[in-house]
Order: sequence, then C-alpha cells, then structure tokens
Amino acid sequence: MRAIVTGGAGFIGSHVADALLARGDEVHVVDNMATGKRENLPAGAEHHERDIREPLEDLFDEVRPDACFHLAAQADVNVSTQRPDYDAEVNVLGTIRVLEAARRVGARVVFSSTGGAIYGECDRPADEDYPRRPLSPYGTAKLCAEEYLGTWNRLHGTSHVVLRFANVYGPRQDSGLEGGVVAIFLERLAKDEPTAIFGDGEQTRDFVYVGDVARATLAALQVDGGAFNIGAGVETTVTELHELCLRVAGRGEPPVYAEARLGDVRRSVLEVSRAARELRWRPEVSLEDGLRRSWEWTTAS
Repeated sequence: MRAIVTGGAGFIGSHVADALLARGDEVHVVDNMATGKRENLPAGAEHHERDIREPLEDLFDEVRPDACFHLAAQADVNVSTQRPDYDAEVNVLGTIRVLEAARRVGARVVFSSTGGAIYGECDRPADEDYPRRPLSPYGTAKLCAEEYLGTWNRLHGTSHVVLRFANVYGPRQDSGLEGGVVAIFLERLAKDEPTAIFGDGEQTRDFVYVGDVARATLAALQVDGGAFNIGAGVETTVTELHELCLRVAGRGEPPVYAEARLGDVRRSVLEVSRAARELRWRPEVSLEDGLRRSWEWTTAS
C-alpha cells in the first residue's frame, strides 16, 4: 500500500508511520515541522514539508496514495482556549484540505479525533453514541471535522473512518506540545523537579499506549466508514497515575496541587467494545507496562 501520514513527524503520527513501514508499505510523511521533530521521521519514509492549511491536491496527485492517515493537528486544549481561530484553522480547515485532496485520487482517510474532548463530562464510559458536548474549542473543532468526514461520505460515497482516541501516551510524546500529563510527570521526575496536579487529582482519564493506537489506526482500513473509540476502557485518577509514575521511576516526591485548568473535564473514559467487535482490536499494553516503556525512553533521550 502507498500511504500518506499527515503529522508523521509528531508523536502518534511517527508511530503510525513506523507501523506502516514495518509491514512493507510505501510511506509519505506530510509535516510542516511546526511541532514535529526531525528525529521522529522514520527512516524509509519520504518527507514532504507542507502545511495542511494550504491546498494539497498537487501532492496527492503526485503520490497517488491508497490511504491517508490524518494525524496532523493542533492538539493542546490550552492553546485552543487561547487561540481558537488558530485551532480551527488547523483542525477544521486542514481536515477539509486533506479530504478534498484525497477525493481527487480516491484515497481512504482515517481521521484521528478525540474521545475525551468531544464527549465532555461523562457519567459513564462513553460509547460512540454518547452525547457530544465538548468543553473546549479543541473538542469542538475535532467534532466539526468529524462532521465533514461524515458529509463527504454521504455526498461523495467515500468510506472515511473516524478514530476517537482516549489519552494517548508513550515514547516521543512532548510534554510541551500535546500537554500529555504522563510525559510531563516523567520528564520532571527524570530531572528531579517537582510535579503538579491541576485540580484535586480525582479527575479521571482513560490512558492508552501509543503502540496500541498505531495498531488500531491501521486496523481502521478494514471497515467502510464509521466512528470508533480507541482507549483502554479503564478509568484512572490523575493521583493514581502519579503514584504509578513514582513507582516506575523509583524516585520523586508527592505532587503539589494547583487550580484546575479551563476546559479540563472531570471524568473521561471510553467504552471500546465496538472497536473490539468490528476492528478486531483490543489494547494490549497495561498502564504500568506502558509507563515503564515511556520512562525508559525519557531517561534514554
């Protein structure tokens, strides 16, 4: 298969590109390097330094991909509250550019959306039909982009797929970009710096390892359209996460607590049985094992 991976020099995108190359696919990475890192670019992939906010038809016409894994995004909730116009330019307009370029060559799009940010507060594990009530511009933009995919499927007869990720963590996550709490905790523990929890620490999240997410992203090509939650399906408090981070690091002090941040939800956990049933995908890496792998990468990099 010939594939384009947008955001392929970023955290999740580089793992997806690695997984494609490992099975022998031809991979083209599209990344403007605004937040992507050259050390994340997989050997064997061809890099096209392009911005998804600009037209991409010429590139898709040249590459003629069978599939496009659209992972380029503005992925920080805090940035979205401070710069909602920029967030929408990347996450909405950028997605439309990808859809239009893919339509010209008949490429299937697998779109990386977000579970926690589009469902908002959850009173139970959210399945794919759970009410979508985002509390941040980031969640709203991702939900809007999902609707564009659905419209393209109805209007043009395409079969693009939406994957709603839980809180993804693992090697290559940048503590300053995605705002990943795991990366932040482990980086500060590695530097023997104090750690902070925003809020009371009882807020819950669904943490899923990036390698499992990459497998799910490739598995999405098996289905003709639809939306799928991709998570561990396990609720973990931020305080519990911090304790696990201390355990795998073998060091560190209790965290300090700070005021909760605007746009952060209280409870977020996904129901993932549809992915198990239709994608034949299940998460394989436990949280403690994934944290250990992340710690080893943090201390080695």
